[in-house]
Amino acid sequence: MTAQPSEYHRRVAAQKRTSIIEAATKLFLDSGYDGTSLARIAEAAGVSRATLFKQFTTKAALFEAIVTEYWKVDDEAPFPEPGNLRAGLEAIGRRYAALLTQPGMAALFRIVIAEVPRFPELGETQFKLGKMPYFESVRRYLAAENAAGTARLDDAEMAATQFLGMISNYVFWPRMLLARWEPDDSAITNAVDQAVLTMLARYGAPGTHGA
Repeated sequence: MTAQPSEYHRRVAAQKRTSIIEAATKLFLDSGYDGTSLARIAEAAGVSRATLFKQFTTKAALFEAIVTEYWKVDDEAPFPEPGNLRAGLEAIGRRYAALLTQPGMAALFRIVIAEVPRFPELGETQFKLGKMPYFESVRRYLAAENAAGTARLDDAEMAATQFLGMISNYVFWPRMLLARWEPDDSAITNAVDQAVLTMLARYGAPGTHGA
């Protein structure tokens, strides 16, 4: 019978995985995806090659893990239940802003933008494993609010695009061009609040705007 790993060994493995992901993200950004080997990543992460290969057999698998890690949503804070459109949009908007402004997210996008002409699979990975699962969760939430009668919309996909776009266009995309773009917490909160008010004005059912 195979012995199960202890809590200590699981914790050590998780720490090594985090170190590998952080080292790979930095090296991909500094040297490019093609110019970074798994051996260099292992050295930068302070782990053996055997340890790295045990977790990630290819660079593609490692990049997939990076994307999944950065787009991971806290399981302890599930998407809100329908019934209060304002509160739900506020919660989703703040979570999305926090997701986009976390350390490393801008670097992840820069890696993809720089390398996608030669490695289009990186863009596909970012889209399919990162952006789309999150987008789909927002779309489902808005459709549920529509079904509950607290929102009136014909196209939940377009509504999700509009809401997330209003937030990312302020808190994230300027970072791609402006090295010192760092809006403070109050500015980010205001951007989310304004996006929520716009959505309520456009899609809120009568009598629910103040909910």
